[in-house]
Amino acid sequence: MTVWVRREDVIPSLPMPTDPRAHVCVVLSLNYPDMDDNEAALVRSFTKLALTTLIQLGASFDLWDTSTALHNPSAAADFDGLLMLGGGDVDCTCYGGTTPHPKCYGIDKRADLDALAAIRSAEAAQRPILGICRGSQLLNVARGGTLIGDIEDYALHHGAPGDPVFVDEPVDITPGTRLHAILQTERAIVRNGHHQAVDRLGEGLVVAGRALDGIVEGIEDPTKFYLGVQWHPEEPDAPEADRLRLFEAFIAAAVQCRARNASAAVSG
Repeated sequence: MTVWVRREDVIPSLPMPTDPRAHVCVVLSLNYPDMDDNEAALVRSFTKLALTTLIQLGASFDLWDTSTALHNPSAAADFDGLLMLGGGDVDCTCYGGTTPHPKCYGIDKRADLDALAAIRSAEAAQRPILGICRGSQLLNVARGGTLIGDIEDYALHHGAPGDPVFVDEPVDITPGTRLHAILQTERAIVRNGHHQAVDRLGEGLVVAGRALDGIVEGIEDPTKFYLGVQWHPEEPDAPEADRLRLFEAFIAAAVQCRARNASAAVSG
């Protein structure tokens, strides 16, 4: 696999907090099959802004790059929270498919299986999990859900060939959900550039947001912090306030997880 993005390309120049509120595991593939220069530039930009936001909000992180095999995906349970970022398409065989859609790209089943193992381990340890774009799709697949291979009527979700990939998209946020409580609005204008999305919901999940055409844009487990958004809050032109709300809610849940574990250790 060609290396387009190096780890040093995405690590912020900001120092890690000396006394972090929480320590987060961040999982993505910095490189994936079929990547080109434009996609590499997006990975660099989006990843660096996501990691910068974690530091700005007082969290530290370890970056797990699934471009190469993870030594021990189950160690995601040792962190205070798990952040799953975007990337290539999920191999359809991970959710019961047989033949990938012709428009699929960036498929790396080994990376998918590593990411799914990290999700399941973190969830079993009751860690909060936030998924973005591919990360949100993986949260659905981890619960037995499926994905749409390609959104044929794509105009709401990404630019036309030759145009910028990312577009401003209205998303209706479901009242009463965790996502609604975080964003404090019933309609968010988000930055989107996706051709796949959640199809059948995974076990225990509910729709937290929909596009105007009904495509699922947000999912969550109403009983815990297991939240996915299809859009990219870490896209540089996305609303900063929404990115900060989402990341702060995730970090706050990780802080609570850390406190519970510390209390359990003392009492034990």
